[in-house]
Amino acid sequence: MNKDSESNDHICKNGKKKDVLLVTDSATGEVMCSACGEVVSQNMAELGPESSAQSGEGYMSKSRTGRKSTLAFNDMGLSTVIQQSDKDATGKNLSGEMKRTFYRLRMWDKNSKAMPGHRNMQKAFTLLEGLKAKLSLSDAAVEQTAYIYRKTLAKKIGRGRSIPVILSACVYAACRFTNTPRTIQDIANATNLRRTSIHRIYRMLVKDLDLTLETYNPVSFITRITTDVGATEKTKRDAIKFLIKAEELMITSGKNPVAMAATVVYLAAVLNEEKVSQTQVSKAADISSVTIRNLCKKLKDAKIASLSDPKMKKA
Repeated sequence: MNKDSESNDHICKNGKKKDVLLVTDSATGEVMCSACGEVVSQNMAELGPESSAQSGEGYMSKSRTGRKSTLAFNDMGLSTVIQQSDKDATGKNLSGEMKRTFYRLRMWDKNSKAMPGHRNMQKAFTLLEGLKAKLSLSDAAVEQTAYIYRKTLAKKIGRGRSIPVILSACVYAACRFTNTPRTIQDIANATNLRRTSIHRIYRMLVKDLDLTLETYNPVSFITRITTDVGATEKTKRDAIKFLIKAEELMITSGKNPVAMAATVVYLAAVLNEEKVSQTQVSKAADISSVTIRNLCKKLKDAKIASLSDPKMKKA
């Protein structure tokens, strides 16, 4: 119960013309006098936030409006379900004619959800839900993926092609659009598909949908690589410093961002005398050791100040 100390026109018999304390019962919507128990008003409107107890995933929610609308569902989260029980709202059985009517309505509702376009999106977005968990994608990346996939269906780009491959290409495009550091190889590993197949469809989407996507920032991959190889926080900070200096000298232009991140992590580990080999870094970044060696040589030739340390001769 919520207590309200504001007085009104109620005159309490036991209060002797003094201000009385009114008590509001939010469950019944009644306002009563705390002294004599008289109900001053009833059926009060609840002006606060809704807090109905719900079962399932939304039981902690403060809203009765159901789940939010999203592009990652074939019906955008606005589905309708006709129950199988032939009873009305009061619990009474329906008549024979109404039973036949609702049987036809259920059949039409089921058939409408089984249309080719809906079946395609239902299968694709089921796969997308699994990729969201495997790749730890954000809600923004998932929404962008669903938006791009719907555009491919609208322009009939994916006709005759595999749904998982088209969806994987859309996921990579969405990751590039939202600056989520996920490579094509990461997506290929999560979907058990060939990297070349995903990359071919991705290039087609960029061309046909006229997508403008920015390149990844190599800094986004440094934390991931240092964690995989077990490097220290100091190595991570030194790697970021090396990368900033390389960007100032325009060395990173046109280079693979993952390869640049792996190279500066390796150089920072050598500088800090950590036991991290090129093979470990190459496996963590999923690139070849030759690429790291070539980029190491370019960074040394650029005469970056921190790389003039004698320890760098080991690299």
